[in-house]
Amino acid sequence: MATTDAFTSSFSGDVLRPSTPDYETARKVWNGMIDRRPEYIARCKSVADVQAAIRFALDEKLTISIRGGGHSAAGLAVCDGGVVIDLGGMRDVVIDPAKRTARVGGGATWGDFDRAAAEHGLATTGGAVSTTGVAGLTLGGGLGWLMRSCGLTCDNLIAADVVTADGAVVRASATENPDLLWALQGGGGNFGVVTTFEFQLHPVKTVLGGMLLYPLARARDLLRHYRDVAKSAPDALTVFVAMMHAPDGTPVVGFVICYNGPVDEGERAIKALRDFDTPIAGEVGAMPYTAMQSMLDGGFPSGMQVHWRSEFITSLPDAFIEAAVSAFEKVQSPFSVLMLEQFGGAVSRVPRDATAFDNRDADFNFVIVSRWMDAADADKNVAWARATSDAVKPFTNGRVYVNYIGAGEAPDRVRAAFSADKFARLVEMKTKYDPKNVFRMNQNIPPKA
Repeated sequence: MATTDAFTSSFSGDVLRPSTPDYETARKVWNGMIDRRPEYIARCKSVADVQAAIRFALDEKLTISIRGGGHSAAGLAVCDGGVVIDLGGMRDVVIDPAKRTARVGGGATWGDFDRAAAEHGLATTGGAVSTTGVAGLTLGGGLGWLMRSCGLTCDNLIAADVVTADGAVVRASATENPDLLWALQGGGGNFGVVTTFEFQLHPVKTVLGGMLLYPLARARDLLRHYRDVAKSAPDALTVFVAMMHAPDGTPVVGFVICYNGPVDEGERAIKALRDFDTPIAGEVGAMPYTAMQSMLDGGFPSGMQVHWRSEFITSLPDAFIEAAVSAFEKVQSPFSVLMLEQFGGAVSRVPRDATAFDNRDADFNFVIVSRWMDAADADKNVAWARATSDAVKPFTNGRVYVNYIGAGEAPDRVRAAFSADKFARLVEMKTKYDPKNVFRMNQNIPPKA
């Protein structure tokens, strides 16, 4: 008790216990499948708070989890019986418009980031749902609407301040601990608590964006058309394809479009998409980038049961299209989504060894988001996601996206996010910065024994 009292008395933020009124709300995360009960939730307001929480957890031999936005697909922001280091009190976003850079607190969301940067007509690649945390998305790589023109989120990470497992504050940049910066650019949350991120920004104000939706019966034709259009798409154009249900329950397939450039150029770039057919719903038009970033928020609310998977694809043969559409025709829940995220452009031009993120040679990321409301339906919905993954396996490159590994997946899914040489290098970085695997509530890369 003396240790607990000493910790809480010196802590500038709030420390929640199971008896604290806000505890039940604070322990919940975006994925409603997750029902964990930490012993302490340390709501940090400063780097000193983070250091104190780490020291306390180590002294008490308690598991540590790190919560940025709490949006982890696998719900890894909260642990059972341990200490949650909650960065929600560290959400400042400071923009330097002259240098086109941003300093962002480890608890910020993409909504926080985008609004601050937009005041100066700037942005960087961020998550397609604005409630996503900056930290988790960045550390896993960072896919988003601007990636084909501006690179992945991690490609735009230029520096970070990290509290390591021994409580030290370490600066990671091109000139200070560059090996750590490399590991943070796609290696996940394995190496410490990132309290501040620094990003390169790009001039972005208005984009041409929106959705064009068609009956699911047109899915095979639409995907073949998409395959042809994607081959010659300019870097400014990013197009995702989704199979899902409309709010009224109608199964649909559609283009989700973002053109980062002049609207008239964008209209020319998407003409081939518009020419596919007359959509049954949706529209595409000029909108602020912040509106594009929040366009999907309503479709991805907090609290639903979620099992998430992904597979990287290097082409879209007819056999893959048939497997994917057939899988969606067997979907178990109207809330589930199958999606193709378009790669290429600036993503593919970053040298392979420049970041820990792998799979720059992929053409698409095939995303399986199985979602349902009733916890009793978990088995059939998880089984559908895994069966879908198996059905498209012959057409994948064998790799996965670390941020899209769902709850309960085996460690080999983490290994599949990286080539053997990159995984070995990440093990070296883990051994250097966290040799005792203090930070293991993540898509874990274990240190050498």
